[in-house]
Amino acid sequence: MPGTLILLFHRDLSQSKANAGLAKAAQTVKDVQVVDMQARYPGGVIDIFTDAGADAEMLLSADRIILQFPIQWYATPALLKAWQDAVLTRMYYIFAEAEGDHLKGTPLMVAATAGNTSSAYGRDGANRYTIDELLTPLKATAHRCGLLWHSPYLVFTADKLEPSKLEDAALGYVNAIEHFISATSGSSTSEAA
Repeated sequence: MPGTLILLFHRDLSQSKANAGLAKAAQTVKDVQVVDMQARYPGGVIDIFTDAGADAEMLLSADRIILQFPIQWYATPALLKAWQDAVLTRMYYIFAEAEGDHLKGTPLMVAATAGNTSSAYGRDGANRYTIDELLTPLKATAHRCGLLWHSPYLVFTADKLEPSKLEDAALGYVNAIEHFISATSGSSTSEAA
């Protein structure tokens, strides 16, 4: 298993510009594995004992985890929520000693795309709430699971990016991943910035 595990939650990567481009760029980083979770669970159903067991093993084998997804209607994709319900419930409530306790201290980063401009996400913006506020459920989950929250990588106007801007976003993602790896290598005892 690689040091950095990226779980990509996108309902159809063939229709994606930003998430597909980011995933492709991420695969160029040494010791990174990108898992297309929609391909893994095309029906969106995750069995808490069989599927979630395999995913728990995958998580426990990684040094750090990145959750990559598009923000849709101010939330994560449905598959990410279903995955949390199955995998994290298994790891932290059913098999806490054997699984969840061993995942504690693992660094976690979010890489999210949003369709609107960055200025739209604020008190005076069209969306009224900041991205940080929209990510609160994931931050709370990380806290509850003992995962070390790292600053997210965000891409705005994701579905409208010109090719050169998409390349910039992909390069920025590679840099963010490399910074995440550097900041979390050999240390899982304090919260990353």
